[in-house]
Amino acid sequence: TYKPFKNRKKMKSGQAEIAETSKGIQKRGLMSRKIAIFEFILRIIAFFNTISSAILMATTNETLPFFTQFIRFHADYNDLPALTFFVVANAVVSGYLILTLPLAFVHIVKKKTENSRILLIILDVAMVGLLASGAASAAAIVYLAHKGNNNTNWFPVCQQFNSFCERISGSLIGSFIAVALLIFLIILSAIALSRRH
Repeated sequence: TYKPFKNRKKMKSGQAEIAETSKGIQKRGLMSRKIAIFEFILRIIAFFNTISSAILMATTNETLPFFTQFIRFHADYNDLPALTFFVVANAVVSGYLILTLPLAFVHIVKKKTENSRILLIILDVAMVGLLASGAASAAAIVYLAHKGNNNTNWFPVCQQFNSFCERISGSLIGSFIAVALLIFLIILSAIALSRRH
């Protein structure tokens, strides 16, 4: 009578371990799903930031009269290659974010998404590099426009072109927010991957 009782105890402890393991798997699955939903929302927010930054910069120009109506000063974003690069970088990243939305939705529905997550991390890192370089180059131009540089005789043009400078400064804010969101997305994807192992 002693041996069957011992076996029964082992069976019960084994069943309890299996139950605990399945509960742990369910919790991890639920947490991964919540992360996937949050990632999906962040991608939409990042898209709106990048597309609005690109549109705001691309539609920025200002004309000032000088002495007579026939001679005018004109400021346009495409006069400066750094600002043109900024528009292109934001447009490319916004297109990328839209294309990754279906894949991000798959992460909400499906459980096994390791390969697609790794792919997204690699692509997200590339997009962070592109967007950050575009925003940084534009930020340097915006700084010169506001402060100028006495050593090179570059005058602060924002004293004259107020509207132009306000718009290009505003477009930078949206772009830098998108950079922060993409970095956060990479961290979230890494957390989701680590929870599966």
